Amino acid sequence: MIDTHAHLYDEHFTQQWDAAYAEMKQAGIEEVWLPNCDQESWSSLWNLYQSNTSFCKPMMGLHPTYVKEDYAQQLAFFQKELQSKKVLAIGEIGLDYYWDVSFRDQQITAFETQCHWALEHHLWIDVHCRKAYADLLAILKKKEFKDLTGIIHCYSGDAREANTLVDLGYTLGIGGVLTYKNANLYQDIQHAPLENLVLETDAPYLSPVPYRGKPNSPAYLGLIAQKLADFREISLAELIEITNQNARALKAYSSFE
Repeated sequence: MIDTHAHLYDEHFTQQWDAAYAEMKQAGIEEVWLPNCDQESWSSLWNLYQSNTSFCKPMMGLHPTYVKEDYAQQLAFFQKELQSKKVLAIGEIGLDYYWDVSFRDQQITAFETQCHWALEHHLWIDVHCRKAYADLLAILKKKEFKDLTGIIHCYSGDAREANTLVDLGYTLGIGGVLTYKNANLYQDIQHAPLENLVLETDAPYLSPVPYRGKPNSPAYLGLIAQKLADFREISLAELIEITNQNARALKAYSSFE
């Protein structure tokens, strides 16, 4: 299985890397894709990738909740890094209005700037969106971004927004929320083609049942896969094959090995 979104450079994993890695491999994880947060997290992410190039795949970007007063300097740093480093995608980027909208305009500027980087470098985007789907869709529908593609990480919009994003050519990242008793996620994605879904954990966050409330791990990805397979009434093996193919198509788009 391919976990398309997990923060393995978090201390929860790096302080016990050998044991964590062994657990993930035993659970059938073949790759984990690493979304970045900001300039501070970048060095840890890159170092982890460099020591595990066949297992970890790096993304580069400025996460929307890290867009603060210094966002222009952070963007300048990443723009320079893109000139010398090969990455899988631009991410984790996007919009987040859940906690604070003080930097809403700056988040939009940072997101659009990084979308242009993706087009310039023929990369896809890994998108974080929370309580901001109206603005996200307005941006992605712009003519200048018609050739963009990517993953809407931890999809949390409604069914209409899911259908719109699929029509725009985006893939929806499905994680541990799918296993939560009171979540509406399955109803919101039930009409999305399997060819537009990938699996993720967002580890160490959003652990699936029965690990909710504890640190998440890519080793739990099989629980999410099984839940989605049950919902779609197909075998686990078929679900994994399809979602892996979808992930590999994005790797091919970025020409990343």
